[in-house]
Amino acid sequence: MAKKVKKAAKKAAKKPAKKAAKKPAKKAAKKSARKPNAAFMVALNPSPALAAVIGNKAVPRTEIIKKLWAYIKKNGLQDSKNRRMINADEKLKVVFGGKNQVSMFDLAKLVGKHAK
Repeated sequence: MAKKVKKAAKKAAKKPAKKAAKKPAKKAAKKSARKPNAAFMVALNPSPALAAVIGNKAVPRTEIIKKLWAYIKKNGLQDSKNRRMINADEKLKVVFGGKNQVSMFDLAKLVGKHAK
């Protein structure tokens, strides 16, 4: 075993020490501000059922979702045990297609049916 250690030491002594290669400094590219997708910014008219929850003004899809979440949080409609589920009150039950409870991931799909 001592022979192996000696051989490894001899090999290490024979190899010249590696020099750290200098890398050229990279210039940081200027990041431009993200531009929103035009499809998200189109104002949509809510159906009467959705208008009862968020108002009847035409707003973009992103604003519809924000207003829905504000309504859900204000009225405490998020399920306490499974936070991914939203419980419907009388206004939301019409938007949810008569369902008592929907997943938060289905929210955008349901909004698509009520906004044109």
